[in-house]
Amino acid sequence: MRPNAPSPEGIAIGVDVGGTKVAAGYVNHLGEILQHTRAPMNPNGTAAEGFAAVTSAIDELLKTQPESKKAKLRIGICAPGPLDPHTGVVLNPPNVPCWRNFPLVAEISRRYGGSVKIDNDANAAALAESWWGAGRGHRNVFYACIGTGIGTGVVFDGRIFHGRTGAAAEGGHVTIDYNGPRCACGKKGCIEVLASGTAIGKKARAKLGDGSHESSAMLEMAGGTLDAVNSQIVGRAYAAGDPLAREILRETVELLAIWLGNIVDVLEPDVMIMGGGVAGMLNPLFSEIRSRLPAWCVNSRCLEIPLVPARYGANAGIAGGAALCVGTGTS
Repeated sequence: MRPNAPSPEGIAIGVDVGGTKVAAGYVNHLGEILQHTRAPMNPNGTAAEGFAAVTSAIDELLKTQPESKKAKLRIGICAPGPLDPHTGVVLNPPNVPCWRNFPLVAEISRRYGGSVKIDNDANAAALAESWWGAGRGHRNVFYACIGTGIGTGVVFDGRIFHGRTGAAAEGGHVTIDYNGPRCACGKKGCIEVLASGTAIGKKARAKLGDGSHESSAMLEMAGGTLDAVNSQIVGRAYAAGDPLAREILRETVELLAIWLGNIVDVLEPDVMIMGGGVAGMLNPLFSEIRSRLPAWCVNSRCLEIPLVPARYGANAGIAGGAALCVGTGTS
């Protein structure tokens, strides 16, 4: 068993707080999600309304196993950052503006008792993948969730790496082009603003809008509405052999190879895991991303590092929240 491996005792509750919903589920010691519930989230309401969405999801879950109410609960919360995992305070997440310096862990603990932990979504998902998923058996894990944005987490020897203040592992905001477009974070040329789902959709709309790619199937797939073209449509068009979609995704592959080359040179992890909707779309191209690493990496043994898809998909937040409960610590 690896250092700090999870205890096989009991079941944890994983809670995934998002901008539109809160999901909660029972997760066993094997990382299996046994049952889960969902509740709508109004991120622009009051802090109390946001808290009520979380408790609603947990309460609905507890109704499925009434006996669990009598047990000492272990609740792990996966939430958008910035947040402080040590104090349990949600600071100022842009996607959940109802919470500003909100003591979520203290409020959940006051309501349910037991043990309550919190971390940001990518960190928690990285820990779940380390314990139970594609990173199992590896000591040092790098995880990236590539979807609407790009979030990352780093796990060393079974512990989330938080850095000095808890703000470490913001790999999505590593700049790879200082002349590139400005990211929402304020920096230029972050990998998020270049290779996320949002970036892929924006790039496709720009190329279609200039009138030089009228033969592309993407506009037809979007019902003739340019603004409806998104990364999912790019993926569908790529699978159908569309030349413009192929051009866009090949460029994305190169950008990700540049970025991951930097990750390898800084961290040299045992494994690199990619999850999220865009990563799923790019799964057939993982071998190509990896084959390009030597051109963007000083480490001569970079090809020894696997690049693999994540185990958890849409329920990564539930598994990640639960992983916070069964792990024994963070760094």
